[in-house]
Amino acid sequence: MSSQRKFETILYREEGPVGILTLNRPHDGNMFTATTCEEVRDCIEDVRRETRTRVLVLTGAGDKYFCIGGHHEPSDTRLYPAAPRTLEMYDAIERLQKPVIASVNGFAVGGGHVLHVVCDLTIAKESAIFRQVGPMVGSFDAGYGTWYLEDLVGKKKAKEIWFRNPKITAREALEMGLINKVVPDADLERATMEMALEISERGSVALAGIKAAFGARHQGVGGLARLTHDFMLPHYYASEEAKELADAFKNRRKPDTDKFGH
Repeated sequence: MSSQRKFETILYREEGPVGILTLNRPHDGNMFTATTCEEVRDCIEDVRRETRTRVLVLTGAGDKYFCIGGHHEPSDTRLYPAAPRTLEMYDAIERLQKPVIASVNGFAVGGGHVLHVVCDLTIAKESAIFRQVGPMVGSFDAGYGTWYLEDLVGKKKAKEIWFRNPKITAREALEMGLINKVVPDADLERATMEMALEISERGSVALAGIKAAFGARHQGVGGLARLTHDFMLPHYYASEEAKELADAFKNRRKPDTDKFGH
């Protein structure tokens, strides 16, 4: 499981029902490489399969950077080596049936900004800075970073964030609906755990259903299929209708439709 696996660029630990995933490249702004994206993806998939944890916290190592995006080397013949894996990382957060809280402990910039946007909730320390810099550095995000940002702050404000690339303080981010809570710098870890533990006391199936319902809007047929297969089909399989139809087919007889109810 992920609690036992050794990673190169991330850390993972569990505190009761809360899993804590830390981007562990503080010397480089916690920028994600292809390896980082793969490790985040794989760790989240491990969390998806176990039942110990009910909430996942995503944060950065150190006290200066949450994440300042992904490596982009113009000299590399590949346009953006980490790009496909970046999408897999965002996708893993979206697919995880457990709430994911971004605990922003510093700069959340570029792909790191998209990373917190994709999480279900964001709590930030007072000195945190949020910024989208794509057009300034020869990059852009045409999916999670635009649609999801628009959902949070509205189309006009989302376009301004992408076109003008302003530095946004934690208080400004809170006012525009970009994040959920701001706390004093020294209180971030404690406040994050309080939020995570509060959510962990809610019904896990209900939370999973709510998250899937929100995700289905942007995930198209895949999101609708996940909602259906994860939450509707299990209940249908347990119904009298499903049981009677399955038994009738198995025993080559006509089903007793009176058992179906109305």
